[in-house]
Amino acid sequence: MTILDVRTSGLPAARGPLSEAVAEVLREPAGTALPTPGDADPLGADLQLALALCYELHYQGFPGVDPRWEWDPELLGFRARLEAQFEGALRDRVSGGADIAGEFDDLLVEHLPGSGLSHHLVADGTWEQMRELFAHRSIYHLKEADPHAWVIPRLSGVAKAALVAVEFDEFGGGRADRMHSRLYADLLTAAGLDAGYLHYVDHVPAATLATVNMMSMFGLHRRLRGALVGHFAAAEITTGPSAQRMDKALARFDAPAACRFFYTEHVEADAVHEQVLRHDVVGGLVEAEPELAADVVFGIQATDLLEQDFADHVLGAWNSGGTSLLLPL
Repeated sequence: MTILDVRTSGLPAARGPLSEAVAEVLREPAGTALPTPGDADPLGADLQLALALCYELHYQGFPGVDPRWEWDPELLGFRARLEAQFEGALRDRVSGGADIAGEFDDLLVEHLPGSGLSHHLVADGTWEQMRELFAHRSIYHLKEADPHAWVIPRLSGVAKAALVAVEFDEFGGGRADRMHSRLYADLLTAAGLDAGYLHYVDHVPAATLATVNMMSMFGLHRRLRGALVGHFAAAEITTGPSAQRMDKALARFDAPAACRFFYTEHVEADAVHEQVLRHDVVGGLVEAEPELAADVVFGIQATDLLEQDFADHVLGAWNSGGTSLLLPL
């Protein structure tokens, strides 16, 4: 089965009544009525795809979809009800608190023996498993740093200036060919995969969509600016060591240079970024608004939770001898 780039072929295939309802109304002029969301698994495929469809209107949108849907009051109300279920599920599953330093201390420790995706790929993963992971991560990396840009106008002072400095690097320092999203497109092409934006959205499970939806939800809500900053810091702290292992695995596969370059670039960049985010962005934010400490912790913990859910899904499939994708590459 051939899956075309969603940017040129239309909307992803629905996965239940919620995503079907969103897909149906997006084919109509803005203002079309939406149903009331019923009870649904907040981390399930139907709700997560419905959220992804709503959020994508704030990024690159979909061909043939009325751009006025982005700010349609009824669709925003529908999305808000989905978000309430998603956020509630995340808050129910994390421990909470306001100990930012303790959360960072835990992230900075490499627990041995490691058991995550990059550890598996270094030790005994296969090239096909690596390509599956590339497809999963394409849903985010082809829009890398875009969700975090939403928080810039919600910050001020040191936190704002420092986060913009990090984003400048993420966007290639002003060079389009060095934007991290461009580097990931080059990686996909080098690995024999399709570099089309959202090309693999029909292939990936709810656990993949949830990791990206979390970023969009945090970024699009001013009240969650602390959570977005916590998420961003957690992601940068953990990316460096993981990227080193990914490069080691890619060397074992004798992978193309473009595949390795994406990760070696992150090893170097994120070593600096995590310092800036911890001390200047998070530190500056909490100094100015100490009441946001609990939100920062929530962002850190929610990131760890969803990344663990994602890893559990992928490793569970691989350890059983199957594929972690819904459709073959």
